[in-house]
Amino acid sequence: MQSRNPAATGTIIACATGNFVSATPMVNTVFGLFLIPLSQEFNWPRSGISAVLGIVAVVGALAYPVVGRLADLYGARRIVLVGNLLFAGAIASAALANGSLIQFYAIFALIGVTAALPSTVLLTKIVSAWSVKRRGVYIGLTAGLGNGLGATLVPIFAQMLMSAEGWRATYVGLGVATAVIGFPILYMLLREAPASLRESEAEIDADKGMTLDAARRTPTFWMILAAIALGAGCMTAIFAHVIPMLIDRGMDAGRATSVLVVFALVTVAWQVALGFVLDRARSPRIVAPFYLAAFVGLALFAGSSSYPLLLVAGALMGIGLGTEYGVMPYYVSRYFGLKAYGAIYGVMYGTVVLVMGFTPFAMDAVFDLSGSYDIAIYAIEAALIVGAVLISRLRPYGMADFVGSDATNRGASPDLPKV
Repeated sequence: MQSRNPAATGTIIACATGNFVSATPMVNTVFGLFLIPLSQEFNWPRSGISAVLGIVAVVGALAYPVVGRLADLYGARRIVLVGNLLFAGAIASAALANGSLIQFYAIFALIGVTAALPSTVLLTKIVSAWSVKRRGVYIGLTAGLGNGLGATLVPIFAQMLMSAEGWRATYVGLGVATAVIGFPILYMLLREAPASLRESEAEIDADKGMTLDAARRTPTFWMILAAIALGAGCMTAIFAHVIPMLIDRGMDAGRATSVLVVFALVTVAWQVALGFVLDRARSPRIVAPFYLAAFVGLALFAGSSSYPLLLVAGALMGIGLGTEYGVMPYYVSRYFGLKAYGAIYGVMYGTVVLVMGFTPFAMDAVFDLSGSYDIAIYAIEAALIVGAVLISRLRPYGMADFVGSDATNRGASPDLPKV
């Protein structure tokens, strides 16, 4: 595919926009802004309010595989379009909270279900079909840059709206922004790649791509899932605790925030850079050193009081987290094809989201029991080493075995074609 293809360019813009108004920017990154107003108005404990993020994670873990399977069967574009509007309405409905925690939990369960419809899972499925040679860059631009810009700009918008109109109007405003920004661009620009293009790109056709059942029978599936879940889950927990950990060590809030900003910016930028690396590397094992970069960054973060070294630590941890966020959709498409991409990636993504929802709680539980985060840090460092080892043992692209699968029984080659 030529880079000047207007349909491909439009789809990249649409997918980046879809990620800009997805669950991460519109729900997760702004949630802290609502914590104190809700607690004050309804006299709810903060832990009771924060529990909704766990609800969103659990509901998402259940919904992503189902939504991914529907996209494989009926196409992702129509689900994304309908999902954008439903997700927007679900966000706005949080303004109807009436003081009942049960009702509030039900609203966020609805948000979790609808967020799975216009999610990164479906958007990466669409953009991955447009090119094999540029797939890593396309995923980095749409998922990494889209989510990153959203996570940066949406909280600013939400804070301005909350200061002027209050938390109820802010939830309505976020819902309206999700639809007004997302739907027109998605409707006008989002296109699924034609079959002729996939064939010209030597893409895996519908008869040779793996089914979810076939993929789950391979060691590759479980190695990727374990490596990403360990890495992303653990580094997300660190990301959530950068400021409190540094403040506990006596650093002022301004400098602590700047370390977090470096961490976040490098996470976003590295997902785009990683796309270039993946598109040019012949081996999936190129990713393993980036896990070790996160290990070194975490060791610096845990053991240094030097502000410049802490900034370096934030950058190294950003490389690790950006890798863990960005590599999974690429691996899924290269090892298992696009036939059941939605179902396979949906299962993996849902599992990783669930782990990411659990690990920050686990870190705080360790702190409550021991009075420090030291044990949690050691465990996370061990997890990063395990993740690097798993990545280093992945087979080359095109050699993921699935003996006994449906495709094998039909006489298809058990090895995916090299592209």
